[in-house]
Amino acid sequence: MTGQPGGRPHVFDHMDRRAFLRVAGVSAAGAVAAACGPGTPSAPAASTGAPPPETSGPPTTRLPTGPPNWDDLRGKLAGGVVRPGGDGYDTAKRAFNPLFDGNNPVAIASASSAEDVQACVQAAAGRVTLAARSGGHSYAGYSVPQSGLVIDLSRMNKVDIQGTQAVIGAGAKLKDVYAGLARAGRALPAGSCPTVGIAGLTLGGGIGVLSRKYGLTCDHLSSAQVVTADGKVVTASASSEPDLFWALRGGGGGNFGIVTQFTFETDPAPNLTVFSLRFPSGSAAGVLGAWQQWIAAMPPELWANIVISGGSPVQCRVGGCYVGPPSGLNTLLNNLTTNAGARPTQRTVKSLDYLGAMNYFSGSSARQSFVASSRIITNPVDPAKVVALADGRAGMDLLIDGLGGKVGEPAKDATAFWHRDALASVQIYAPATVKTQAKVAQSVGEVVAGLAAAGAGGGYVNYIDPALPDWKAAYYGDNAKRLQDVARKYDPQNVFRFGQGLVV
Repeated sequence: MTGQPGGRPHVFDHMDRRAFLRVAGVSAAGAVAAACGPGTPSAPAASTGAPPPETSGPPTTRLPTGPPNWDDLRGKLAGGVVRPGGDGYDTAKRAFNPLFDGNNPVAIASASSAEDVQACVQAAAGRVTLAARSGGHSYAGYSVPQSGLVIDLSRMNKVDIQGTQAVIGAGAKLKDVYAGLARAGRALPAGSCPTVGIAGLTLGGGIGVLSRKYGLTCDHLSSAQVVTADGKVVTASASSEPDLFWALRGGGGGNFGIVTQFTFETDPAPNLTVFSLRFPSGSAAGVLGAWQQWIAAMPPELWANIVISGGSPVQCRVGGCYVGPPSGLNTLLNNLTTNAGARPTQRTVKSLDYLGAMNYFSGSSARQSFVASSRIITNPVDPAKVVALADGRAGMDLLIDGLGGKVGEPAKDATAFWHRDALASVQIYAPATVKTQAKVAQSVGEVVAGLAAAGAGGGYVNYIDPALPDWKAAYYGDNAKRLQDVARKYDPQNVFRFGQGLVV
């Protein structure tokens, strides 16, 4: 499964991709997920027709060898198969981040149903690397495997609201999810980036601007349709394949199988008040120190992030939203500004309906080149040390998104998402080009190490980072062992292998 999110602060106006990234750490897709801020390779999409009969059984004991029969597979898929040299290949292979344009899959298969995904798995399992792509926001490019098969789920994008439930295809993008929910007066807590796939975001957890009030995206998942490594279709829920259901809620995109359809429980769409506070130069340490104490004490109706922007001097701003009217929010903001010891140079507060607020936080759909990683703040960290890490690093942002509230209610092992007790997630995000990528990656790595030294350990799988030290423990904590067991059960021959896959 694959897909990711990302988030940014602001002056909430029309934001470019970085701006959006700073608003809310989504999510997309680890493997693909999450990100506009990507999350992991995005998970497969939902079936648009009647689901195939559910079957399960022992995995194939011996995988086939030799190259797949691409002509045969092409004939089985309405969307076809594109191969190197074919019309549209250079466009079809693209992920969100242009840094991965040099990755050349052996084929891109366009799936329109769970049956199409089955056909892809049955044709290519054991022969080439497989990666499902929903939004294509994997921070590590795992949804565009070199010489592998990309199973493009973008056609599986139906959003069907059935009472209080939403049945969503794994290829649906967040912009379409939010529009479909809003038409029915319903809401789902999810990420910010409009082109992040619901699949990768959900599979890695799903952090967003409504998380403190309503929980993670994965907390609303009631069932998922999954194509497993042996080409079977199963439904994972609390009563069917419960181990798989547990793992899908935070275990990261790219593992276990290919999700083709999600069923979520939704909430009535709320009216929201969004806000942005921009602080003067030189105040970042004081604001961050106050923010850490403030967000921990806030009611769950309020979500906020703080963005530390590198440079000389370091800049900072705070943004977020409140489930309620401005009258309830202003007193809470005054509390922050008083304790921060600095008056904002700009303060914006405005009321929006649910869809308006989701659009407010969304950014540009344009592709952007970047290097990113993450850390998790569980206990408040020394703000001076964090600000010192950003000093002189022009263009880099530390996007610190508040958690707590509803996120922290489940036990740490109730789902695969480990960081239930976190105060905040930190996304380290820096623009890069092919020429500057190595230098930027080194700089990001230095900040990641510095944050760990300051007390921010762990990491968020939807901001997947191939260079993150001890990544299994960082993403999954004590849940890693159980996740590996589930991965071995459903993919014993590592059909869905990738750089940070759980099967070893």
